Amino acid sequence: MLSVQRMTPFFTSQEDFRLRLVFAYQYFSIIKGGEVYQFVPSEGKEIVVNMKSLQVENLGEVFVFQRGNRFIRLPLYQLLLISDLHLHLSSILEGTMNLQFEPPEVVIQEAEELMKEIESDNRLRMIDYALETNNRSLFAQLTEGMH
Repeated sequence: MLSVQRMTPFFTSQEDFRLRLVFAYQYFSIIKGGEVYQFVPSEGKEIVVNMKSLQVENLGEVFVFQRGNRFIRLPLYQLLLISDLHLHLSSILEGTMNLQFEPPEVVIQEAEELMKEIESDNRLRMIDYALETNNRSLFAQLTEGMH
């Protein structure tokens, strides 16, 4: 198993719901067998994340890491499987989403309307329950101010 020592995007950009994380020399390194391998942007150099599904979209992208004259070539899907890359990716996404991701006003309004509807349905169910169990105090509490 590999572990990621450092993973800092050199550049990030968001286009619609896709977040591109671009990596460069000295911003990405892994540890294999106690030895540090530095990222080399000779092939793949970016991770594209779908912000709606939070899935990596370019799993076939090949990342190359180097230590001296030894190289490790790994497709992104394999790097995700055999390392703790997903943990580093999660923390990057959390920071990015907090800074850049603002849900559209329409989404916020829809969520508020749904919450009101759910609360109203729940209140009606509780009134039904109070009637079924002959719980007058609960019924009075729930119907107070409903006129």
